[in-house]
Parts: sequence; C-alpha cells; structure tokens
Amino acid sequence: MELLLIRHALPVRRELEEGVADPELSEAGHAQAAHLADYLASEELHAIYASPMQRAQQTAAPLAARLGLAVTLVDGVAEFDRNSSEYVPVEELKATNDPRWQQMLDNTWDGRDETQEEFGRRVFRSIEAIIDNHGGHNVAVVCHGGVINAYLARVLGTAESSGFFYPNYTSIHRVVAARTGQRQIITINETPHLRGTGLPIGLYGK
Repeated sequence: MELLLIRHALPVRRELEEGVADPELSEAGHAQAAHLADYLASEELHAIYASPMQRAQQTAAPLAARLGLAVTLVDGVAEFDRNSSEYVPVEELKATNDPRWQQMLDNTWDGRDETQEEFGRRVFRSIEAIIDNHGGHNVAVVCHGGVINAYLARVLGTAESSGFFYPNYTSIHRVVAARTGQRQIITINETPHLRGTGLPIGLYGK
C-alpha cells in the first residue's frame, strides 16, 4: 500500500494564558489546503485520516470533499504539543530569534506531555495500525511536522534523531508499505502544488 503523510497547512498564531491553543488555519492556510486538494484530486485514495487538531482537520477537509471521502480522526497522530496553551508558526520563531526556536533545534523544548521516545512509539503504533487496515490501498494521513519526523525516523532506523528535517506546509511524504513489514520512503517534502502560488511554503521555500 502507499501511505501519504501530509503536514497541515499554515495555522494562525495563538498564545493563551490557560487552556489549549489548538489554532485553526490562517487565510493562507486555507488556500494551501485548496491547492493540495487540487493536486491530489486525480489520485486514487481509498481513505483519509487526520489528527484531531483543528489545523489537520481543516487541511484534510477540501481533499475529502473533492474525493467524496470521510475523514477519520486518529488521536495517535496528534502533535506532541497538542495540549500546549500556545502555537507560534516556526517561521515566526526563527524570524524573531525566539528562544523557543533554538530549543526546538536542540530538542530541549518542554512543551510536551510525553518524552520523545513515548511520542515516537505512539506515532509509530498509530500509523502502523492504519497500514494494517489498508492492504493494497492508497491512504492519506494529514498530521504534523513532528509526527512525520518521528515516523520517518523510525523507518530509517534513526529514532533518536526524530527532528532530522523540516516538513513544509501541506508537504506530502510518500511511503510504500509491504505486508512483509518492509517500508520504503518514496518522496519527502513534495510541494509542487504551492510553487508559483505566492503562498508561504515553509522555512526554506517561497
């Protein structure tokens, strides 16, 4: 089967004194999600899954509508900061040299409720369960940069380096999963649908 791991589109910035931030998509984020849906509309997808966080659900919605599929929510592919009271797009952290940017680079940011190892195990189990339920199918999972990093790091056998790359907004990461347990990464950071749109792509794209 072919697994498409898709990072959510650009959300708004939200910083609360208490409660869970869980931001919705920005105006640019909704446009990114629409371009993603156009790009994947011709592909044969059998199922769409998403993190329960708003930014993932709203990214998945246009694609699901185009293909006439329901979106199944999976708590296990929520981001490590799912209970955080703040969400600041990483580009803003980098642009302002916010201390949280360096903490993210160093894997010392404390805005998580589980260890890196626990997070990686949760993500891997959840995605592997989706694979097990879809032999021979093509499946999209709309989730988060940390989730994509954690799963691909396990496929590569480098789980201790789960923050090894930066997934762009609405980027697609394709994995072929065999019934034998073999996993092959086909593409990483696939974003041709955003090229030339004028929409933000991420830290390193325009």
